[in-house]
Amino acid sequence: MKTFEQPLTAKEEAVYLSLLETGGEAERARAKRVLTEHNLRLVAHIAKKYQNVDEEMEDMISIGTIGLIKAIDSFDAGKGKLSTYASRCIDNELLMFLRARKKISREVSLYEPIGTDREGNEINLLDIIEQDQDDVVDRMETADRLSRLAGLIHETLSDREREIITLRYGLVDGREATQREIGHRLGISRSYVSRIEKRALEKLKAAYETL
Repeated sequence: MKTFEQPLTAKEEAVYLSLLETGGEAERARAKRVLTEHNLRLVAHIAKKYQNVDEEMEDMISIGTIGLIKAIDSFDAGKGKLSTYASRCIDNELLMFLRARKKISREVSLYEPIGTDREGNEINLLDIIEQDQDDVVDRMETADRLSRLAGLIHETLSDREREIITLRYGLVDGREATQREIGHRLGISRSYVSRIEKRALEKLKAAYETL
């Protein structure tokens, strides 16, 4: 990880906070830059709390820095320490990022088409796993799809592919594991898990289309 500037002393920080509030345009810009650069250690420290999530640490630090800059822009020196306020802003920015990425990742995977229904409409894993049913016919069709999908998972996928798909989509216990969690459990990298997951979904899609 890159080396960050040492934190400012309380006196130095007070000077730059004052310039940020009362200085000219150039002074404010410089004060903001200095306050940002000398608080990046705080960003890295908070980002480390999320080192087991399915994201690269450099990306987490970049997102955390956005939270730091927002904190500097909105900080009121009369309401406590900058580091305390910035910590909350950094943490909030990281949490919002992770929630958004999780939602997008889940949508991309679950909405990827794996076949068509009797009318020729595309269907995906979400349709099969979570579709609400209104009548007996719908429930029967869903049960049939689930049965076919379960059969394809066992017939089409290798043991490792089957295990990753099962863990990734919570097909046994309902808990969806991240790629990093799966990688740690299986002793392989997150990127390798991602490649296996993608290949498995492609195989399921191809197999489903032949039914």
